[in-house]
Amino acid sequence: MRMKSKRSKACDISQKVRAIVTERDKWCIFCGRTGNHLCHLRPRSSGGLGIPENLVLGCFTCHMKLDQSEHRKEMLEFALNHLLKHYPDFNDEDRYYHK
Repeated sequence: MRMKSKRSKACDISQKVRAIVTERDKWCIFCGRTGNHLCHLRPRSSGGLGIPENLVLGCFTCHMKLDQSEHRKEMLEFALNHLLKHYPDFNDEDRYYHK
């Protein structure tokens, strides 16, 4: 069995975090439809952590748009503003894994 790196573990989303984000957002924050996708504000590929302060709830369609469309910049700004309402003093650098 292969061991996960510390970074991989830090970027994973635990069941506890999944429950916190789902309870906090309830619906897709972008369109208001039922959402069951957790979207990283700062991507895992860049060391974005699996913490509530870095995740929002989205539907499949909006998650795809966030990841792969020309709307990414405005959607990220919307998501950041959403998270700032909940965590006003949170430092953006704390969304990233640091050795």
